[in-house]
Amino acid sequence: MLEEHPDASVFHTPGWLGALKRTYGYEPVAFTTARPGQPLGNGMVFCRVKSWVTGSRLVSLPFSDHCQPLVDGPDSFTSLLAVLHQETRRGRWKYVELRPLSAPYLTIDDNAPLTKSEQFHFHRIDLQPDSAALFGEFHKSCVQRKIRRAERESLRYESGRSADLLDRFYALLVLTRRRHQLPPQPLVWFQNLLKGLGDRLTIRMVSKDKQPVASILTLAHRTSLVYKYGCSDEQFHNLGGMPLLFWTAIQEAKEAGFRELDLGRSDLDNSGLVQFKGHLGATCSSLSYYRYPANAETGQVRSWGARAARSVFSRVPDSVLLPMGKLLYRHLG
Repeated sequence: MLEEHPDASVFHTPGWLGALKRTYGYEPVAFTTARPGQPLGNGMVFCRVKSWVTGSRLVSLPFSDHCQPLVDGPDSFTSLLAVLHQETRRGRWKYVELRPLSAPYLTIDDNAPLTKSEQFHFHRIDLQPDSAALFGEFHKSCVQRKIRRAERESLRYESGRSADLLDRFYALLVLTRRRHQLPPQPLVWFQNLLKGLGDRLTIRMVSKDKQPVASILTLAHRTSLVYKYGCSDEQFHNLGGMPLLFWTAIQEAKEAGFRELDLGRSDLDNSGLVQFKGHLGATCSSLSYYRYPANAETGQVRSWGARAARSVFSRVPDSVLLPMGKLLYRHLG
């Protein structure tokens, strides 16, 4: 079904779900209207997140920018939503969260009292125009000029999924998360992604004189290439490494037959990230998450807590910051 359903993404795949389970202990579960023995025609996939800190809940899906319900019409969507409603009313879960990329069948009413819990910008680039047209959509000074600077600097480009490349990527990630006053995701998360996704995952990196400058991690599913993580060393930002990485990824994606580059979500108040993705020529739309029941803790409440935590993260050394990330992320899915 994942190879045929038009709304399936890399976040639905066993490789992604397996990495979530191995890293954080989240148990994947799928709900469907198909009877035993029948072909699987629809489904909603969740993870059971059990935490003594943040409560037990069903999330579709943790650490995933979006996860579209794979339904075959409004009737199956309504039936599956009713089951989730019953599960929550029985007290098994603090709340249920949906993260649809679009919501054609989703209604907020008395029978399915969903509430918008968080809202983001969502960015994507249509890769079907030719390369010259795509390059022309880049911001002239913020992207085109930096790509030319990176080419003059003879930055060394490499891609793959080796253990050595992952280690260098992770070192840049720690630098970047420190800069943003956030703990990094544990290294084992990326190791499990590599193990589960195999050649669907690619690490791209540029270096100057053997010194890593910038890196991005992308995931692939059918005709979509997904940008998931990016990191850099700020002392080399003037070399244009990150724009060069995206331009190279776009060209390679076109050669491989991908039709879109999914640049993921951005927080509404993260104007710098929103602007950067816009300078790459990405279209921007709205992405909303939904929860039941209506009184479940909202994303706004969580963001207040996150801002307070950043003041703590900014003061601790790396020897403390890395274990904090390993401990905290399993409660945040």
